[in-house]
Amino acid sequence: MDATVAAEGPESRSDELDAYSRVVTSVAAELTPSVAALSRAERTGSGRLQGGTGSAVVFTDDGFLLTNAHVVGNASSGTVSFSDGSTSSFRVIGTDPLSDLAIVRADGPTPRPARLGDASLLHVGQLVVAVGNPLGLAGSVTAGVVSALGRSLPSRSGGAVRIIDDVIQTDAALNPGNSGGALAISSGEVVGINTAVAGVGLGLAVPINDTTRSIITALLVDGRVRRAYLGVGGMPAPLPPGLAQRTGQSHGLRVLEVVPDGPAARAGIQPGDIILTAAGHTIAGAQALQRLMLGDSIGTRLPITVFRNGALVDVIAMPTELA
Repeated sequence: MDATVAAEGPESRSDELDAYSRVVTSVAAELTPSVAALSRAERTGSGRLQGGTGSAVVFTDDGFLLTNAHVVGNASSGTVSFSDGSTSSFRVIGTDPLSDLAIVRADGPTPRPARLGDASLLHVGQLVVAVGNPLGLAGSVTAGVVSALGRSLPSRSGGAVRIIDDVIQTDAALNPGNSGGALAISSGEVVGINTAVAGVGLGLAVPINDTTRSIITALLVDGRVRRAYLGVGGMPAPLPPGLAQRTGQSHGLRVLEVVPDGPAARAGIQPGDIILTAAGHTIAGAQALQRLMLGDSIGTRLPITVFRNGALVDVIAMPTELA
């Protein structure tokens, strides 16, 4: 029995390696044609031309590509190059620095589109493959696993700071030129757009989920993403035991700052309040409130329940559009 196990061990390990290799090569073969090298040039404030490169993913039959906002920068056009040697000029359709997503459209023919998946179905430990096209080096492929989910990545646009939620962390090695490339699962579906190198052996990707699909739709239709503004800042805070038992939630958002004459101030929210719910959703931190601040919340009534001086207080806020 022992001799049989010993004899089968190396063969079994070889089969496992071959299965792993088959998955990676299959994903690479499917996605490499759909991932472009993107180059652009923009004029700085001093009038000097400044170039930039990255990757982009074809995701429609009519030439739209998804990439990072920081890859596009302030450029309005540029060039995309594909693994088959073809090139095309592109026009920027829309950018959203606060989600680090951008959409460009190629002026010429593009390869078949990649299939977009759903990052909300990912599990820690799941195999993922990163496909990029840095500096025109077609088919830059690395593989690894999802090492963490639900990470947050600060993103800034002018004076506005937003947290990109549910960022995917992977140990698939990412190079700077891979930004804007695809992070895919074994089926070949793209579940993330690679965005940053988080450290040695760690990369981050913006997830493809319901929120980012809404952002993509807004960029396609309007060229920008409208966001609501409440004018409140805070941090998670534990609820008193009695309140936690009564409400079934352990934390709320303690208000540390209320912008004068902002929507929150006009609604009567005060520093020291603990926000428990907004629009019927549990608020356990700033990210939960931020998820509600999309375009359809602008100018609509937003019911908010806060805990103040031992009592529950209901207020109605009217978010305005974030400038």
